[in-house]
Amino acid sequence: MDTHEQFMHRALDLAKKGHGSVSPNPMVGCVIVKGGKILGEGFHQKYGEAHAEVNAVRSVENQSDIAGSDIYVTLEPCSHYGKTPPCAELLVRMKPKRVFLSSLDTNPLVAGKGVEILENAGIEVQLGILDQENRLLNKRFFTTMEKQRPYITLKWAQSSDGFIAKENFEAIQLSGPQSMQWSHRLRASEDAILVGFNTALHDNPSLTTRLVEGKNPLRLVLDQDLKLPGSHQLMNGKTNTWIFNEIKDSHENENLRYVKINFENIINEVISHLNKARISSMIVEGGAQLLQTFIDAGIWDEAYQIISKTTLANGIEAPIMARKWDRIEKWGEDVVHIWEKP
Repeated sequence: MDTHEQFMHRALDLAKKGHGSVSPNPMVGCVIVKGGKILGEGFHQKYGEAHAEVNAVRSVENQSDIAGSDIYVTLEPCSHYGKTPPCAELLVRMKPKRVFLSSLDTNPLVAGKGVEILENAGIEVQLGILDQENRLLNKRFFTTMEKQRPYITLKWAQSSDGFIAKENFEAIQLSGPQSMQWSHRLRASEDAILVGFNTALHDNPSLTTRLVEGKNPLRLVLDQDLKLPGSHQLMNGKTNTWIFNEIKDSHENENLRYVKINFENIINEVISHLNKARISSMIVEGGAQLLQTFIDAGIWDEAYQIISKTTLANGIEAPIMARKWDRIEKWGEDVVHIWEKP
């Protein structure tokens, strides 16, 4: 590993500290180096607050020392006024000799303009150091910018003989303890979680992160005719919840909103509303028909099929993927098949 990669690895490690706190912004880290030593470093800590470059500059006691330095940033510095001023202009004022970047920002508001500001100021810019590592770290952000939709994860548990639930939809716990804890960590990593009506009605899930520390995702429920009982956990108003339906648009309270959509085109309708709300990622947890709709449409990015040792003999058939899984993992007693979109 060369020196540039070493410092960019440090910037990426810093960026990861923003996980779960900066969406819909990307996770970004910044390291300021002079004479082979780190002068300062920082990362984007929370959405709406200072970006990585600002925090790195602030960490340097004598900011005049930054002149002539090398600055490593995992993403092209922003060039526009949003919730914070442009970071590219801040770096120009600091007068570094060179700026090393992992990736260009594919946000149309930036998309090369940050690099242009730096180069016009006579600052050398080198691009592409650990680009793939950064794109993987910020897969949600890049998907949102490049595909105009949230990053979508499909997840379900099924019996060893291929059923997702009993015939009468009676709730049954198929995931083992380790799979359950992983599922809750996943929820804490994503912005939203979607379930269909039968899952909401018969499983009565809370869709929260109660088994781990972390934020609850926005809960999304498909309830076409508003038949979900008010006594169910998804209606308790304890965390932000949208009820997609064909009857009304309204806010019942701070955490419960009814969103009217056309159920003939569920996926596009849901994605459209999530895009407007700047939701960068979503988990689809069930039921089988809803998951199969996303699979058949090819609108997903990764999928997790958790296979329990339990046998049901009959019931609601699990979703079917069109190709073989990419890898297998073992979580406790559960076998997990994992697909990733190329």
